Amino acid sequence: MKPSRSRVLPLSLACTALLVLAACQRAQAPATSAPAVAAPEATTAPPSTPAAADGPVALKLTATDGSTLDLATHRGRWVVVNFWATWCHPCLAEMPALSELDQRRQDIDVVGLAFDDIAPDALVAFLKQHPVAYPIAQVSMDHPPAAFEPPAGLPTTYLLDPQGRIAKRFLGPITPQEIEQAVDAGTAAKS
Repeated sequence: MKPSRSRVLPLSLACTALLVLAACQRAQAPATSAPAVAAPEATTAPPSTPAAADGPVALKLTATDGSTLDLATHRGRWVVVNFWATWCHPCLAEMPALSELDQRRQDIDVVGLAFDDIAPDALVAFLKQHPVAYPIAQVSMDHPPAAFEPPAGLPTTYLLDPQGRIAKRFLGPITPQEIEQAVDAGTAAKS
């Protein structure tokens, strides 16, 4: 005897709800060595890293073009530090807008951190197909920079104030308008 539709539909809805609940609980669990997943929408969270409490974030890496990416050289300007990956569709969708923001606003610099398990030469080839105006460095998924919390999802974006301190963290896709609102609010608060 076949189960009736009236019994199957509620059962499948219940199963779907349990899967969504499990995924949400997994997303709220502490970060592990498992790969990060794309976050569905942007949320802000207060910074809770030691760097946020102790002062300016210190980070010095080699960018994909061979130059040195040193956050200390950006003091005096707001800095957007964007964790992203080549497989993350929301990350790729926001990159052109972040590039345009970097070019348009002299008081805002954008830095990309590729949080991706990809060969360095493959990342360089990828960036040739998806060029941006800002520097990008690759960071280890196993040992992310200690200056920032390991991303719980991608994209994850940090906004550093002109003194180099973490002012805001965004989990999920971010728009230039949201960044500019945070910058303008931070600038107004310091006036």
